[in-house]
Amino acid sequence: MDRRQALLTLPGLAALAGLPRLALADSDHRVAIGAAWRGPNKGDPHLAGVLQADWDSRKVVIRHSLPLPGRAHDVRAEPDGGLLVVAYRFGNWLLRCDSEGREAQRHTLEAEGGRLLCGHAVYSPDRSALYTTETDVRSGRGWVSARDPRSFKKIGEWETRGVDPHQIEVDHDGSLLVANGGVPRRPEDDSKLPLDDMDPSLVRLDGRNGDLLGQWRLPDSRLSIRHMAWNRPAAEPGALLGLALQAEHREAERRRSAPVLAVFDGKTFVLPTHLGDGAGYCGNIAPAHRGGFALTSIAGKALLWHPGIPGKLQTIIEMEEAYALAPWHGPGRGGGALVAAAVGLVRWHPEAKAQILAWPQPMAIDNHWALLSEA
Repeated sequence: MDRRQALLTLPGLAALAGLPRLALADSDHRVAIGAAWRGPNKGDPHLAGVLQADWDSRKVVIRHSLPLPGRAHDVRAEPDGGLLVVAYRFGNWLLRCDSEGREAQRHTLEAEGGRLLCGHAVYSPDRSALYTTETDVRSGRGWVSARDPRSFKKIGEWETRGVDPHQIEVDHDGSLLVANGGVPRRPEDDSKLPLDDMDPSLVRLDGRNGDLLGQWRLPDSRLSIRHMAWNRPAAEPGALLGLALQAEHREAERRRSAPVLAVFDGKTFVLPTHLGDGAGYCGNIAPAHRGGFALTSIAGKALLWHPGIPGKLQTIIEMEEAYALAPWHGPGRGGGALVAAAVGLVRWHPEAKAQILAWPQPMAIDNHWALLSEA
């Protein structure tokens, strides 16, 4: 996590200068966010818990925290106010904590035979199954496991028809959408193997039996497909799935100029714009601004895309280590974003004043977090 070492610099928010500012609604005083983090130094313990931000007092406090077995990646909100925490690639544990920060469930993959987690999980629409992306360390092939949501024990397993599966989402019909990143890796140290045969793809699997229902590829096989988000609930008309891309080209210039967003409308998988972030590495995506997407980049940017102007990619935040990302309703109309940066929590909304709250102590927020409540 070297890219998170500098915690106290503040490059500024120049990209926000021209946006309209409205006063926040009276109800928008606090948010609670589920997150995973560690201290600023290598070797500091990894934690998960709930951060509470109060816009009026301009403070972030740690409501509660729980030590983790290792570094986490995905963090998901549970219906009772708790958190589901998934180990970072290649990890072997899943953990659930309750609304008070107490460990309620933990499961390891040690007895499952040669599989390691790839960092993400998602529930079926009726919450009867929890799906996790995994890699078979013997073959390198990608798998999805269906798990009992109470015990985390495996109740089904299916190949993803690719390698390096990362994020997984569910469609309104219960089918699974899996991002095969296409990057072969050594599970021992997470290093990349030769990329000559790199083959990223988006696949749709039947959530009941794992049957392949569709597979799509972009024209450039060096664009790894990583994270994804719906721009609105999947069952709504016009719902789009946005996918954040990471360029793996040999040439530095091609990586810098690579596009960072792909969009799937249920039938076609396209690059809506060839604009990028200047680094070729977007690591997170969330719904934003009335059917659009916000993306965060390793270049220290948050970007905004909207289907109404598909060729444009606007920089809305420039701050060091902008990465973890969650949607924020703001003045009640939706469309905002909460971004973790080196210095603290940044909130952005096209119709509200931007604000930055410093972390309560030196801490490095990990890749993902989840909005639990706004009050």
